[in-house]
Amino acid sequence: MHATDSPTSVPVLIVGGGLVGASLAIALDAAGCAATLVEAAAPRADAQPSYDERNLALARATVNGLSAIGVWQHIAERATPIRHIHVSRGGEFGSVRLDAERQGVDALGWTLPARELGAGLLRRLDECHRLTRLAPAKLMALESCADGWIAEIESPAGRQRIKAALVVGADGTQSFVRERIGIAAETYDYAQTLFVCTVTPERDHAQRAFERFTDDGPIALLPLSERRCGLVLTVSAEEADAVASMDDDAYIALAQRRFGWRLGRLSRPGRRFPYAIQRVAAERLIAPRAVLVGNAAQTVHPIGAQGFNLGLRDALTLAELIAQTNDPGDPALLRDYAERRAEDREGTMAMSHGLVRLACLPQPLLGPLRSLAMLAYDRVPPLQTLLARHGMGFRGKPPRAVLERLP
Repeated sequence: MHATDSPTSVPVLIVGGGLVGASLAIALDAAGCAATLVEAAAPRADAQPSYDERNLALARATVNGLSAIGVWQHIAERATPIRHIHVSRGGEFGSVRLDAERQGVDALGWTLPARELGAGLLRRLDECHRLTRLAPAKLMALESCADGWIAEIESPAGRQRIKAALVVGADGTQSFVRERIGIAAETYDYAQTLFVCTVTPERDHAQRAFERFTDDGPIALLPLSERRCGLVLTVSAEEADAVASMDDDAYIALAQRRFGWRLGRLSRPGRRFPYAIQRVAAERLIAPRAVLVGNAAQTVHPIGAQGFNLGLRDALTLAELIAQTNDPGDPALLRDYAERRAEDREGTMAMSHGLVRLACLPQPLLGPLRSLAMLAYDRVPPLQTLLARHGMGFRGKPPRAVLERLP
């Protein structure tokens, strides 16, 4: 089947149905806005690459936002609250301890496997009434026109052309949309590989999350249900093959050396999944009648678990602005979006990049300074409150959907 001569007109075309793209589609539908979502994978949790085995640390603001768009009710019972966070550096004194009660909240965030979040998003997508979903479908071409973009989409039904007043690139780190709309990106290869799996600690995690920096990279333990923990272990890229080939005993021994014994002996590791780590930052977020969100806009180091949290705030901010206008591609709207996202985006990216560059550098002269900084953030209330608020996702001009609705 050939593409039709007359394109179908739509207000918003979202390219990419991963965690952020699906969230944007849902948020627009909840706001009463029509949109079309194009996703290369079939609409099943086991077919979507981003609905994988990572254990996501969802910031408090993220859970507020997921609640506002009707997703959280589908996944809440499978999430584990994070009531305490402990940050330390191997071989140095000082630590940072964040506590939900001290911040006046019931939890700083929640832990949830990405596949569970993905399944919840799919259930919520099924409830949308103003959303057109094309899946599996692939964007084959994207060309600008006077008042939007013309996209050529290929699906099992054939090819079709869609004219969109606004194109949203939510298609991940290697974004085709970003390339087609003429936005360059800066890439930094950390030369690291991340391994994720689940483990069982000897001691109860008591809803505590741990982040530990070492000369070899960060390691984290995230609380899960049934006394399990999500283990996140970073190794150098040159060590990745050797670590991948380790048997369970050797892998646990490596994790134990890196993490320590705060939760006693670790055991029963689940299947390991490796991820190469890069930082990719788009030079700008907008082009004429086009915008980037999520990993297409910025892919950050997983240290601090900010990737999806940052991307969701992109999506909710964009949906909030689109709901206030009749023209989703209006240049003033897009400029407003870029301005509202600037502080949060730049601050989160700087924090993520700075932590991995400074906290993991094996330079003895930095040790005392790092230790003093941790003591300050742990003991000085205003600093701790600022750190906790940023960690909970409240930075810059957050979208209304993520703001607190506490009694």
